[in-house]
Amino acid sequence: MGATAESARRPGRPGAHTPAVPEEQSILRRGLEAFAELGYDHASARELARRLGVSHNFINDRYGSKAAFWRAVVDAALGAQVAKLPQPDPALDEAEQLRQMVTGFYLTAANDPLVGRLFVNEFTLDTERLDYLYENYLGPILQTLVSVIDKLVAAGRMTPVPIDVLFFAVIPPVSGMVETPLARRMGRPDPESPQQLTATAEALANLVVNGLLATGSGTGR
Repeated sequence: MGATAESARRPGRPGAHTPAVPEEQSILRRGLEAFAELGYDHASARELARRLGVSHNFINDRYGSKAAFWRAVVDAALGAQVAKLPQPDPALDEAEQLRQMVTGFYLTAANDPLVGRLFVNEFTLDTERLDYLYENYLGPILQTLVSVIDKLVAAGRMTPVPIDVLFFAVIPPVSGMVETPLARRMGRPDPESPQQLTATAEALANLVVNGLLATGSGTGR
């Protein structure tokens, strides 16, 4: 990977002979790998510096703190993923909109399994990091889904679903896209072609969406 030297000397840092540091994209990627593998608490400043190939004070100098570095890592990874998610298409039936959005979510998650692992590390901990994930990423994604589901409920095609139930109906199946070592033991091809990946995402989305729609099967009888 490419590397560049700091373009300007900062107070308290070495001068002309400062060792080269990785490019920003590489730094954030290695940070994601560390947090996904170790979890936030076990990703010590020393271990992060070792994995990044930088001095022990680099993270504090550039980002201000480990917490700020974690947020930068999350923004770099999730910002790119959220930008790829399909938005509701008013030209489609609401059920197909929901199916398309859930399929897109699963495909996006499969393109970067490290993000899913980072989520697993954070979901069971009541921290400011979970607040950050929910307020900036999970909440907006859920609200987009809810905007479509509300229309299905109003049409009698679904019964109302509490947002926490909706979350645990839609999000956990993403493990079927990212836990590939287990999936291979169940017969999934390795490597998986883009066509097979899409087919898996569509199959998962159909199971989830059909289950949600089934909750309204008795409405209006």
